[in-house]
Amino acid sequence: MDDQGNQNQNPYENTTYHYSYVSPYDQQPAAPTPPPAPEPPKKTKKKHPVLRTIALVLVCALVGTGSGFGGAALFNYLNHRGGSGTTIYQNTTDPQPVDVSKIEGLTPMSLSEINAAYADACVCITVRSKVQQGYYTYDASGAGSGFILSEDGYIVTNYHVIEGAYEIMVTLNNGESYPASVVGYEELNDVAVLKLDGITGLKHVVLGDSDDLVVGETVCTIGNALGTLSFSLTSGTVSATGRSITMSDGTVMNMIQTNCTINAGNSGGPLFDSYGRVCGITSAKYSNNGDSSNASIEGIGFAIPINDVATIITDYIEHGYVTGRPDMGITVSIIEDDVREMYGWPAGVLVREVNQGSCSEKAGLRRNDIITKLGDTEITGVQQMVSVKNHYRAGDTVDVEVWRAGETITLQLTFDEQTSADNNTATQVPSSGSGNSGNSGNGNSGNGQYPFDYGNGNGSDEGDGYGYFDPWSWFFGR
Repeated sequence: MDDQGNQNQNPYENTTYHYSYVSPYDQQPAAPTPPPAPEPPKKTKKKHPVLRTIALVLVCALVGTGSGFGGAALFNYLNHRGGSGTTIYQNTTDPQPVDVSKIEGLTPMSLSEINAAYADACVCITVRSKVQQGYYTYDASGAGSGFILSEDGYIVTNYHVIEGAYEIMVTLNNGESYPASVVGYEELNDVAVLKLDGITGLKHVVLGDSDDLVVGETVCTIGNALGTLSFSLTSGTVSATGRSITMSDGTVMNMIQTNCTINAGNSGGPLFDSYGRVCGITSAKYSNNGDSSNASIEGIGFAIPINDVATIITDYIEHGYVTGRPDMGITVSIIEDDVREMYGWPAGVLVREVNQGSCSEKAGLRRNDIITKLGDTEITGVQQMVSVKNHYRAGDTVDVEVWRAGETITLQLTFDEQTSADNNTATQVPSSGSGNSGNSGNGNSGNGQYPFDYGNGNGSDEGDGYGYFDPWSWFFGR
């Protein structure tokens, strides 16, 4: 009701208010301020539970790292939307036991099975050697890998791992270390056999057949990576077989190529095939054709096929030397190209020494002969000649073509058997170094420029290499 007694449905409806300045002297009361008009009710959107769930799953899938996380977040929301706490989920599985009953070499094995079965058959090798630099000699240390071949302690590794060592220590997977003795080594094939004396019952590997390897097959190695990361397992596949690889010393070897990581310290370790059998001996000696920057190469590793050295290893264990290995009983040297061109000599290798009673002496080979052909193969270098020679067996007879004082002659030579475990290359390559420059005639010392003797005298042994060769005395049948 208003002050006249009239009833209005809404006293503020359709009412216009005028705001004006009211003088303080005006005694009329100001009009009351009307309350704000109520806002019309908003239309409530109906929530669809299915669409809302789908949207939440999509958001969780984007924010999380996968659908599993999104599903877990959805479960959290649907079951804990009434709570205010934070729930963290962790997915765990029961550890799977490793089945080591597959070590018969006939069933494919997983990497974890190979590691469980054969880690105890792998060893870390540390060596100490003497290094000569100028007038100073100091101790040096090195590290490599190996694998146990038999329960009575025979171990296989690379020759270059133990080369020049006066002390060899072998560490087993249980942390125990023992001194090892050298049974034999093959420099040409970069393999060595060691022995732990007085120890039996050792876990050992099973040898496989490297000829059965196929490109793409899974392989792995366990070794002393970098000389500090002992018993590390790395895996990969066979990248190629039958690779002819030039090693850091110039030797050309048949190798298995793999992308299994093989670092310094892995040398001498086993390369396991997918059946857990040793199919190769890993080697970190590859020279990348003489380029020392190969350390930055990734995904390219090499191993010596076990078939190439299995007989050598067995012979060292059973006989102490490689049976049937041909021996010529000579010492040879390279001929520098500039010397050969200067005197018009043919390509070949120079005979420096002929062992008394050897097959070469019996065949009529003389000191300072140049061997130009062995069998049907032209000889161009020392390593190549050694490789050609080793295709024969002891007792084989071969024609040897030599150049002597301007005349080419052919001799018939029947190979002796190499029986010395120390004479592993049969044909030794003299290396330059301090002292023993060659007997320099008339007191003239050699300076290491050429690998030949100078004159007929017995002058002082000085200089840093071999002395000069005197072509005149050589031509006169020296």
